[in-house]
Amino acid sequence: MPFFGKDWRSPGWSWTKTEDGWKRIILFGDVLEDNNGEIDLKELCNGNNENLFVGDVCELSTTKRKKDFYNNNTKSQFVFTDKWIYIQKGSTKERHGYCTLGEALNRLDFSSAIQDLRRFNYVAKLFQLIARSQLTSLSGAAQKNYFNILEKIVRKVLEDHYNPRLVKELLQDLSSTLHSLTIHGRCVLVGNVNIWLCRLETIVKWQQELNNLQIPKQMCTGMSFSDLPLHMQNKILYKFSDACDIINLGQATPTLHILSENNTLWKKLCHFHFSDRPFCRTLAITKNDNVDWKLMYFTLQKHYPMKEQYGDTLHFCKHCSILFWKDFGHPCTANDPDSCLMPISPQHFIDLFKF
Repeated sequence: MPFFGKDWRSPGWSWTKTEDGWKRIILFGDVLEDNNGEIDLKELCNGNNENLFVGDVCELSTTKRKKDFYNNNTKSQFVFTDKWIYIQKGSTKERHGYCTLGEALNRLDFSSAIQDLRRFNYVAKLFQLIARSQLTSLSGAAQKNYFNILEKIVRKVLEDHYNPRLVKELLQDLSSTLHSLTIHGRCVLVGNVNIWLCRLETIVKWQQELNNLQIPKQMCTGMSFSDLPLHMQNKILYKFSDACDIINLGQATPTLHILSENNTLWKKLCHFHFSDRPFCRTLAITKNDNVDWKLMYFTLQKHYPMKEQYGDTLHFCKHCSILFWKDFGHPCTANDPDSCLMPISPQHFIDLFKF
């Protein structure tokens, strides 16, 4: 349909259907700007027409009150039907400005993502990276959304006892960053310093709740993990990619401790995380049995980043320049959309918004 408006890049006019056909909705400000309008300033100042725009003004006031009430009484301030965002890094004739990290936090529905166990670790790691280096780039609205989602992450851990170690690390990094940015009462973050001091107190309270978290013992009358044959327990251990999980599981029973100290297990763990390093690649093919692979793993961990593995991640369409959750999809115009998709790691997500 034709685009009616003063500028073809503008949102356009608002129209309503009446018995006489379509009519443009004219608000108070539009009438004053329109030189061809039927109402002039004299009519506006005339006492007989004092109720001329009362209906429109009252309607706008009611809408604003409802919006303020919604924002002040809900934890999730931003509601978008589209769960994707166009990544723009510069101005063009069609689009002005660029996309920010705060906009992505608001648009990509992280509040719902943390309820999905496949995405929980991904979102927590992303929030940890933001806490370390990107807090100063968030707007006031994005900061509010960040802490609202962070509260939901903490509540989920307290209720479901899911991965408290990762969230503890996240809160520790966030606390350290805020202490360095609000030192001596001076704040380089958006917002009043007292707001950030209150947030620091909230973080300390969350940390105390997580430290006091007691995971109840599961009362199961059926088969437990210890009842499985040793070769099955060992095969499950080989599926772990986190060294801390292997060590913690090894503390459960003496049998699991022996399995967790298996040198071959740690050799495969080194190969999984550091196989792209020439030094480790050479060691992996060696037949020397005198290598302490557990010690080797923690030594390599100090110098090289570990390989990240997530159940589900954000995806980026190289054809459309759109960032989205794969389950929700996006309006792609490519002939073969799957060939244009690229999984985005948490660090890559941060790098997308560095200009």
